[in-house]
Amino acid sequence: MKSISLFLSTLLCALLLTACQQAPPPPAAEPAAAVEAPAKPDMAQIKSEIQAAENTWAAALNARDINALMALYADDAVSMPDDAPILAGKAAIQTSQAADFKAMPAGQTFTFETMDVFGDGNVVTETGKTTYKDAAGKVTGSGKYVAVWEKRDGKYLCIREIYNSDKK
Repeated sequence: MKSISLFLSTLLCALLLTACQQAPPPPAAEPAAAVEAPAKPDMAQIKSEIQAAENTWAAALNARDINALMALYADDAVSMPDDAPILAGKAAIQTSQAADFKAMPAGQTFTFETMDVFGDGNVVTETGKTTYKDAAGKVTGSGKYVAVWEKRDGKYLCIREIYNSDKK
């Protein structure tokens, strides 16, 4: 009986010692690959690109070149001109712009100044101002606009615009 008690006591001590030991640590995991944050767009460069597009826009308007102007719009563009209904789609914008060309005084020219741009580099919102001049170069009016540009096939196209004159 003593040997059974001694055996049971020894077995109990062995179980308690085994149960109290810490488990080995889990194997070290592979370090997670560093997740790189997307590069911030170079807004100064983008502003320069948008200003270049606006210079092309002004040249198209000044030459009354509907094809050059329409090349700056996306097919699904929406325009919200001053004192007129919304124009949805490139065809509607082209029809309106062709009528505007016919109504423009001879020699009237336009310039556009990009004031600010913001966005993710693919879609960019621009704020700007417009200056109108007569054939003699005298300033006859000004306006402001907001344009949303989207980079498609490496080129910014206007997808939304709203503009109006400062005074009539």
